[in-house]
Amino acid sequence: MESAGRARDRVPRIDPYGFERPEDFDYAAYEEFFSTYLVILTRRAIKWSKLLKGSGRVQRSGTVKRYIRKGVPLEHRARIWMGVSGAQAQMDQNPGYYQRLLQGERRDRLEEAIRTDMNRTFPDNIRFRKSADPCLQKTLYNVLLAYGRHNQGVGYCQGMNFVAGYLILVTKSEEEAFWLLDALVGRILPDYYSPAMLGLKTDQEVLGELVRTKLPAVAALMDGHGVLWTLVVSRWFICLFVDILPVETVLRIWDCLFNEGSKIIFRVALTLIKQHQAFILEASSVADICERFKEITRGSFVTECHTFMQKIFSEPGSLSMATITRLRESCRARLLAQG
Repeated sequence: MESAGRARDRVPRIDPYGFERPEDFDYAAYEEFFSTYLVILTRRAIKWSKLLKGSGRVQRSGTVKRYIRKGVPLEHRARIWMGVSGAQAQMDQNPGYYQRLLQGERRDRLEEAIRTDMNRTFPDNIRFRKSADPCLQKTLYNVLLAYGRHNQGVGYCQGMNFVAGYLILVTKSEEEAFWLLDALVGRILPDYYSPAMLGLKTDQEVLGELVRTKLPAVAALMDGHGVLWTLVVSRWFICLFVDILPVETVLRIWDCLFNEGSKIIFRVALTLIKQHQAFILEASSVADICERFKEITRGSFVTECHTFMQKIFSEPGSLSMATITRLRESCRARLLAQG
């Protein structure tokens, strides 16, 4: 108990991104993890500095992919995400475009929808509070408004506020956050945030099919209780694990998401389910299943982000983009047929 108290004194109550630690935060376990992770981070930072020395835009390559999977230091994260996602190229090709969007014609419904979600976005983050100076709510509003004007087919959809919020915390730049949001919503996650959310619904079904193949006992449990995948994983997909997994773990996942695409989401989901398969299979009702799917996103397995990221590339086994494309086509056709 005493060591936990000492850890509480040493570990800041507010994390590096501005989030307050939750009441039940395990300071001692975190301190133990972070002391070893800090060594890894320092080693990676030295390697990244050598790799990036003097080079301009970051290009995708085998080396960059390997480095990204092992983690991007926070000071390089914005530059890496911008480079590998194509966002930097888009921004360079469209100078002044973001500012023009902010000065575009008013759309009351869009503005109202965004404004409604402002206070609900990260109430536990001191930088998003109205009392903060500068208050990131204004930055977030601008990014979402510009995106709604840029992509009128999507406009604004709940969930985008959390994603854009993280982009702002990492880039500290409105314009870069906008172009990264465009990379995610426009290219990496097609049709996740459109009004019909067909891409999102498709990918939830794809996960169901992957579980059926790789973890048939879990699929049988879900079928037996008539639980739809959307009931337990929709927020994983919509929020890209924001507010579900610990911040540092989410950012490590996003490092790979920007470079390797949406396949990473399936790897994370399958790893969470496989790691806790026995625990999930003990569920005896729909409510119990839902509760267990919440439980598996907490604890040391997800906090220890470095080991977790190694697991997502080993645990699910092979997962080719060709397989996902094939499953997407069949699941999408089935959803459209259901109307």
